[in-house]
Amino acid sequence: MAAYGYARVSSRDQNVRRQLDALQAFPLSKRNIYIDHWTGATFDRPQYRALMRRLRAGDVLVVTSIDRLGRSYAEI
Repeated sequence: MAAYGYARVSSRDQNVRRQLDALQAFPLSKRNIYIDHWTGATFDRPQYRALMRRLRAGDVLVVTSIDRLGRSYAEI
């Protein structure tokens, strides 16, 4: 079992630091945290896709808020 984190902000000018601080306090290793500066309207995000390829049954995914994964709760 491995633990991973995901942080997302919608644009480069938004600050992801608060999310990263919370994920590292969980604690998660920096190398297991995936970060996107991308809209939540689509799941076609580079780091989100990389994370989904990495996750295995039994792994833990940590996010600071469910809306960081995306806007469509049905798809989440």
